[in-house]
Amino acid sequence: MALTAAASAAHVVTRRLPVPRGPLSATVVKALRQYPAFEPLPLTEVDRADPYGEDLTLALYTCYELHYRGFDGVDSLWEWEPELLRLRAAMERAFLTALRGDINGGETGPDNVAAALDAVLVEPVPGNGVSHYLRDVAQWWQMREYIVHRSVYHLKEADPHAWLIPRLQGQAKASLVAVEFDEFGGGRGERVHAQLYADLMAAAGLSPAYLHYLDDVPGPALAVVNMMSMFGLHRRLRGAMVGHFAVAEVTSVPSARRISQAMERLGAPPACTLFFTEHVEADAVHEQVLRRDVIGDLLRREPHLAADIVFGIAATELLEARLARHLLNAWGSGTTSLHRALPEHSVQV
Repeated sequence: MALTAAASAAHVVTRRLPVPRGPLSATVVKALRQYPAFEPLPLTEVDRADPYGEDLTLALYTCYELHYRGFDGVDSLWEWEPELLRLRAAMERAFLTALRGDINGGETGPDNVAAALDAVLVEPVPGNGVSHYLRDVAQWWQMREYIVHRSVYHLKEADPHAWLIPRLQGQAKASLVAVEFDEFGGGRGERVHAQLYADLMAAAGLSPAYLHYLDDVPGPALAVVNMMSMFGLHRRLRGAMVGHFAVAEVTSVPSARRISQAMERLGAPPACTLFFTEHVEADAVHEQVLRRDVIGDLLRREPHLAADIVFGIAATELLEARLARHLLNAWGSGTTSLHRALPEHSVQV
């Protein structure tokens, strides 16, 4: 079977290590360029780094990528190299401590999961989020930047959540797998959501290659994906991962609908709209499955995880709000929200 244009481009473009943004990411990138020598990696820079800053965020994203598709030329032994894991653990502690400290002043918070999920659906009138901006006033260059920001997750969509499967049991596991089955295209490779996003990028005149824009995407977008990877990789954070997954599905439908409307307003190619219309339909069902069957069954078995689920919801909202401020502040001043502006392309809208 012939590859699609998006798949073909993604196949031939290399997954290069990123350009460092400070001493932490420089340490990680320098190490990964070599064969694992099991030599100590310095931890001193972790205490000096901003937990949400460009340096730590990129360093952590780079470490996590070893558990996904990895980088060309990086030895696969680095995935479980003890010294790199020790450095990653220190960065995770800094990141997790910052998240907990910024949510309810460091308190655990209420364990009313249903109320926490209901709260994320309450929007100010008129709406003032990123999807509202895209629907109502954004220009095509801003839409393309948004697509690039989200590519660091959507080209691996649902992969972080798959780590939940062996950590659940009973109905919660069965229902989560049902949701993931949809996310992975229901058994059809061309319908995998990550592939739909690659097709969207190609139709928007962007490279659909995995990690192609890693050097261009700033910390706020990387931090959202780091949160997913951290929650997914640690069994003790399984409740937080369920909370994150639930809030992502709850908020996806109205957001995807608005972005679909934005694509239509901008006259984007049909392939740009398909990804979002697919989520309007699928995620409306996923929301109910996650709330009733995954969270409901999980709490019946492990009621002590309620506070962790609420934390996962709050952490997602916090990091998404930070990303939204970054985007809207940049666009409001007429400047790029990426590290470098995207070049013009032959695809015009």
